[in-house]
Amino acid sequence: MAAVFLAEDPLIRRKVAVKVLAVQALEHDPNFYERFQQEAETIAALEHSAVIPIYDFGHQGDLSYIVMRYMPGGTLDDRLKNGALPLDEVGFIMERVGSALAEAHEKGILHRDIKPANILFNGRNEPFLSDFGTAKNLQAAKGITSTGVMIGTVEYMSPEQIQGAKTLDGRTDIYALGIVLFFMLTGGLPFKGDSIISIVMAHLNNPVPSVQEAIPTLTPPWDDIVHKALAKKPEDRYQTVGELVQAVKELVKKS
Repeated sequence: MAAVFLAEDPLIRRKVAVKVLAVQALEHDPNFYERFQQEAETIAALEHSAVIPIYDFGHQGDLSYIVMRYMPGGTLDDRLKNGALPLDEVGFIMERVGSALAEAHEKGILHRDIKPANILFNGRNEPFLSDFGTAKNLQAAKGITSTGVMIGTVEYMSPEQIQGAKTLDGRTDIYALGIVLFFMLTGGLPFKGDSIISIVMAHLNNPVPSVQEAIPTLTPPWDDIVHKALAKKPEDRYQTVGELVQAVKELVKKS
């Protein structure tokens, strides 16, 4: 619903990423413009070292745009096309992204679309969290908008987000981060299907696959961490991002 272009700042000659709101987006979702502006405001409010910073936001004619730091290292989604990641890299990504997400939660911001495509790398291989276009205040967040549009990416949605719970909290992001963790450890998604409905049903009903069975070289405690992060009920998950990240860091050190 928005296009991202690589551009160059004409004044200081640095490369930047320019995210432009597509006019068609407003035809399909009248709330898209508000979320686009909210994304700029959210990023500016966070000012976290692992959140892609914005340089400018504004309007030009019928176009609205956000100018952001260019990330030449690509996305985590790109890297996962080559399979599972080394454990030390998994730990590093979880620590940096988890730190950014934890601060967002502390400031009352729910991301709602944590996935590998929204984790980007700079030229030093440092990961950054991006795309706060679907973020909302924790007290106001809903899994489905008033227009009936599901917010997020179904492969990474928590059961309560899928069911359109009226109140969501940081544990729905923890679930999505748990999916990302599973993907980084095994090179695949825990819940798959041939259609959106089949994926939804897998999130709601299927047990969490074993990372140990997928990658026999991984030690059994990884199953405990992943299964807790992906518990169907929010109260059975890690209650904060920090708890999940700490568990991952400790196990990476032992592995």
